[in-house]
Amino acid sequence: MTSTTTIDILIIEDDAIMRDAVAEWLEAAGYGVRKAEDGNAGLAAVRFAAPALVVTDIYMPGTSGAMVIAELRRCHTGIPIIAISGLFESGYGMNADAAIALGAARALAKPFKRGELLGAVADLLGSPPGS
Repeated sequence: MTSTTTIDILIIEDDAIMRDAVAEWLEAAGYGVRKAEDGNAGLAAVRFAAPALVVTDIYMPGTSGAMVIAELRRCHTGIPIIAISGLFESGYGMNADAAIALGAARALAKPFKRGELLGAVADLLGSPPGS
């Protein structure tokens, strides 16, 4: 009897189009995905069931991605994090290096390519089961 275990990735992104696009890319690659529309929902999802990896936007209303990263580093140190932001290369606010210093394992500037995201995920988690 064979069992397939799905690698669970949590996407925390306030932009529905971006959230769904990232989810589709990851699901098509064979990963399991959960989605949260903001930092509070994302942290609640982690408390419900810790994912294998978190992809979080940095700039969101309410609980920001920076706050999510800080909380995950405090309470869930083993979960790797990929920070994403359209402002990393803008000179405004947190840049990619600051996200890494805060505790993200990788930082991707939007718009990133599907291959960049999948490469970062594979580097952190390995290939999805069955691939």
